[in-house]
Amino acid sequence: MRTQVREIKVSYQDNIGTKKSHTINSSKAAASLIFDDWDKNTIELQECFKVLLLNNSNKVKGIYQISQGGLTGTLVDLRILFAVVLKSLSVGIILSHNHPSGKMKPSEQDISLTKKIKKAADYFDIKLLDHIILAPNGSYFSFTDDGIL
Repeated sequence: MRTQVREIKVSYQDNIGTKKSHTINSSKAAASLIFDDWDKNTIELQECFKVLLLNNSNKVKGIYQISQGGLTGTLVDLRILFAVVLKSLSVGIILSHNHPSGKMKPSEQDISLTKKIKKAADYFDIKLLDHIILAPNGSYFSFTDDGIL
């Protein structure tokens, strides 16, 4: 007797509409693209965590929201994060989350989580290129630009 298991799907479609694929070549380009994707009605209300998925040429495959939390934090389940990254066959990722308060300094939890994700990404030969913190006004903090990553 064969046991059936349900399939959980993460879909990815290449040519949606006429949007051209963006190439990420700086933290500014990544932050701008991610900020444009953010729901401006909630960016000041609750923290969310997203991942920007990239191919080997740093062309954007998509942006996926991993979690949505409260005013001061959100939980990130690494299993969900890497399920999305692996299912989409991404080879590079840029992490992002917002700080509803507008403060750009990363917390110890932000730094610890980034290191944990970097370590896991290394096992899969996935490049963690940056972690960007966004403020409601569109300003950002880059872990890579600041030398943390």
